[in-house]
Amino acid sequence: MRFSLRGRALPDAPLVMAIVNRTPDSFYDRGATFAWEAALRRVDQAVSAGADIVDIGGVKAGPGDEVSVAEETDRVVAIVAEVRSRHPNLIISVDTWRHEVAREVCEVGADLLNDTWGGADPLLAEVAAEYGAGLVCAHAGGQSPRTRPHRVEYDDVVADVILRTTALAERAVALGVPKHSVLIDPAHDFGKNTWHSLEVTRRIGEMVGTGWPVLVSLSNKDFIGESLDLPVDERLYGTLAATALCAWEGARVFRVHEVAQTRQVLDMMAVLRGDRSPARAVRGLA
Repeated sequence: MRFSLRGRALPDAPLVMAIVNRTPDSFYDRGATFAWEAALRRVDQAVSAGADIVDIGGVKAGPGDEVSVAEETDRVVAIVAEVRSRHPNLIISVDTWRHEVAREVCEVGADLLNDTWGGADPLLAEVAAEYGAGLVCAHAGGQSPRTRPHRVEYDDVVADVILRTTALAERAVALGVPKHSVLIDPAHDFGKNTWHSLEVTRRIGEMVGTGWPVLVSLSNKDFIGESLDLPVDERLYGTLAATALCAWEGARVFRVHEVAQTRQVLDMMAVLRGDRSPARAVRGLA
């Protein structure tokens, strides 16, 4: 399925989505891009490093201090407007599950709504439809926003992921979200233990096989840390290994902290798959 956002066709190639956290307590960067100028520098650096999309979020995914709708709106709307002004052609995504925030960011130029909590607010898809924005339909296993899984069980986690995400995608299209602007996301670690996230990664090709473009958010996740027994700031190589596997299987969008390293992995996987030519090839020919 081709992928487009607000009438703009995207390249038929893996895309890098750079994470920009406007939060003081994010699990990975611990508030490094919370300040206004720091967030804008992060956007500029990500674009220079090869990001196709920036994903701006105003609420930490995990448990933490309560963030009201008004506070989340204050954290993300103005920065979206500024990024749109600075980078007119950049694809801007906003990580939110709240329809009130979604409406405000769409008003100032967001192209994509990244609903990581699996339709917890059913009105969010209606906002996407109203504005012609794209939508990420994620699997959270029925968990409420900002909660951690505890002894969750699935008969077949991949089957559950596919069932829930494709149902959300089909509902979004029925509401009027452009079909070519909808992605599905297994949401590694959301509503899942490490075994579940590993199983989803191994079988990501089954999600690709649904025909919906697949987004994966692997970057420095706990399933990588637990697999390798590494803290959050030492998970890059594990992340890149999982990235390579998902790229080989056909995942389309990669939400990441480390843009340049991910861009190289995706470009190399595209060359190995035969989807693009080497940047130069002179060995044995010159």
